[in-house]
Amino acid sequence: MAKGLARWLGRLGLLESRCPACGRLQEGPARPCPDCARALAPRPGGFCPGCGALAGDPNMPPLLCGQCRSEPKPWDLLHCHGPYQGLLRDLILRYKFQRGLGLGRLLQALTMEAFRPGAERPEIIVPVPLHPRRLVWRGYNQSLELARRLSARSGIPLAAKALRRVRLTTPQVRVPGPRRRENVRDAFAADPALVSGRRVLLLDDVLTTGATLEEGTLTLKRAGAVRVEVLVLAQTFER
Repeated sequence: MAKGLARWLGRLGLLESRCPACGRLQEGPARPCPDCARALAPRPGGFCPGCGALAGDPNMPPLLCGQCRSEPKPWDLLHCHGPYQGLLRDLILRYKFQRGLGLGRLLQALTMEAFRPGAERPEIIVPVPLHPRRLVWRGYNQSLELARRLSARSGIPLAAKALRRVRLTTPQVRVPGPRRRENVRDAFAADPALVSGRRVLLLDDVLTTGATLEEGTLTLKRAGAVRVEVLVLAQTFER
């Protein structure tokens, strides 16, 4: 009965939807079409869990690269959906700079796919904050919106006020790579009452040079966080 009704509604076009990534018309619920699903599939392996650098074979287990062994990142583990290119890059840019809020559910689902919790499961999720003035200009914090659903689906509490921007900085995209660390130095403050003694998952949309996430991680650890893992949708592999 239900299948027959579904077929009848499908013939009338009442069960059609559009792919949330490319807009292609398709039957069934609003989920990525087969082409977009393949383009957005998370990388199964073959990456460094410190910086996200890719190895040639995507089926290799995650292994620390030589640079991360000699110069470890301040965070303890990196979760990353994939490289900042192609369709994933296009979706993030539309969501972040073109007010593509309709892409939120899709990017939230990709964030869930990127998160691979281990034995030391994070106790709180902390989104990278915007300065209040930039938040007023943009209207929303994309990292906070990604963190909301991850918190709801994972059961890990969201601590949106655990990390604050205390200094208005030039947007990192406008700053040359070598100067980005100086640009965000002392830009954050963490609340020890929320992070001390806890394992933290620090969430952002894109990792470029890593300067913002490194400063955020160091700030959290100075406030007493015992472990900080980083979760990003994409990594650009700039050094």
